[in-house]
Amino acid sequence: MDADVLIAGGGPVGLYLAAALLQEGVAVKVLERRQSRNRHTRAIGIHPPALEALAGIQVAASMVREGIRIRSGMAVSGGKTVGTMTFDAVSEDYPFVLALPQFRTEELLEDRVRALDAGALVRGANVTGVRDDGGKVTIAVQSSAGAAVRSGSHNRSATAALLVAADGARSRLRGALGVPVDRKSYPDHYLMGDFDDGSGYGDKAVLFLEPEGIVESFPLPGRVRRWVVRLERPAAPEAGPLELAELVQRRTGFLPDAATNSMLSAFSVRATTARRMVTGRTVLLGDAAHEISPIGGQGMNLGWLDASELVPVICAALAGEPTGRRLRDFEKGRRRAAAVSRRQAEINMLLGRPLPRPLLRVRTAAIGAAAAVPMVNQWAARRFTMH
Repeated sequence: MDADVLIAGGGPVGLYLAAALLQEGVAVKVLERRQSRNRHTRAIGIHPPALEALAGIQVAASMVREGIRIRSGMAVSGGKTVGTMTFDAVSEDYPFVLALPQFRTEELLEDRVRALDAGALVRGANVTGVRDDGGKVTIAVQSSAGAAVRSGSHNRSATAALLVAADGARSRLRGALGVPVDRKSYPDHYLMGDFDDGSGYGDKAVLFLEPEGIVESFPLPGRVRRWVVRLERPAAPEAGPLELAELVQRRTGFLPDAATNSMLSAFSVRATTARRMVTGRTVLLGDAAHEISPIGGQGMNLGWLDASELVPVICAALAGEPTGRRLRDFEKGRRRAAAVSRRQAEINMLLGRPLPRPLLRVRTAAIGAAAAVPMVNQWAARRFTMH
């Protein structure tokens, strides 16, 4: 399993980075602890800057063909439209936010990786430790039962010039490297689910600004619509599709068909920021470096943009060029980008919190007035789409 670059984590960020490096002739191994992909997806939104990066590894076109192009969104309160936003001017090539379930995004990325190197992705490989001697990095890998049978060993090691930790918000490698983190919890809790779409909203995203809290609604392929409801406290363990459908109806007037539910998830919001992205010969990417609120759908995209900027630095380092300053600039720039995305997510959550009706009317009037000013509308659309 030795390679030029080892990537811990075969999610969307790790797979993107692997494809981008393989295209540059870099020998890569992606070590993923899961034997199979999780179809219980959360991330669905792909923003224009990320689509531009994905076009560089030749997967954006397939994603666009399969996904739903959200070209506009609308804010509704009390059954009335209070504002609209279009994405026509945010990108020449991708004037929309693409909605595609994460499991399908990962499938397309994995197909691209395997087309470049059929053996690059190793499943059932759990990275449990790391040692950096200054000249190379060595990781300890524990194989799951299936992988162990094939390899003949439960415990192995792998060596590379560089290691990338893309192993998620609860990154074990981050802990093994001793990287401290800053954590923040928010008073925001959500219940979300996917149902057959009978709403009549087509390919529009809709935000319902109601006294009890926001309801967000997004189209998905296959005539499916995702509904996300803000709660005052964490969802009860027994909360199911019927409870979510009734919450949606109480706040919006529309009742999703609970019998068609295909995904249900509850989550509370927190932010986790690693104090360092670069430690010796290891780089943290995506949620391992900066977990942000999923409200606004920027986290996965942020990880792709991390990886896109890291690729030329890795190639330069492998070519023997001095990269200390470039790595510092990379870390500074990506931490700044993460801070911007985190603030945007915080604004999104703030706008969705419950308010008494008099204050809600003031807030919705302000949103409507801002949406009616073309320059403000375009600025907001660019911020929402990570420009």
